[in-house]
Amino acid sequence: MITQITNNKQLILFDGVCNLCNSSVLYVIKRDSKNNFLFAPLESKIGTEIIKKFNIDTEKTDSILLYNPVKDKLTYKSTAALLIASRLGFPTNLLSIFLIVPAFIRNWVYNYIAKNRYKWYGKKDSCMIPTPELKSKFID
Repeated sequence: MITQITNNKQLILFDGVCNLCNSSVLYVIKRDSKNNFLFAPLESKIGTEIIKKFNIDTEKTDSILLYNPVKDKLTYKSTAALLIASRLGFPTNLLSIFLIVPAFIRNWVYNYIAKNRYKWYGKKDSCMIPTPELKSKFID
């Protein structure tokens, strides 16, 4: 299944029922002019496969995951978010400057938002279904 990721694309795994996460995915799609990313919910088959491969404890890691198949590397939390931002157009790519901030500080902020995201932004009953125009950007 991981072999579905081709052409040097990276895979963004996200919480498919989280309104903030879904809005973030749509934000990235709109600004991904170089078509760098594919997307899949954490709950999908490929999401489960990557979580198992990297032995991620989903009880402890409540996060966006960025999988780079070329390097066979997985990043998460604030590092993943900032690496994604770095591949988007101006001015979003400027956010990558925050990579100079130590991860434990960045992740404290990230964890606070992640912990409260359902309360602040709400939750869907099921994963987002992409429109036909966006279907090619998603892997099941």
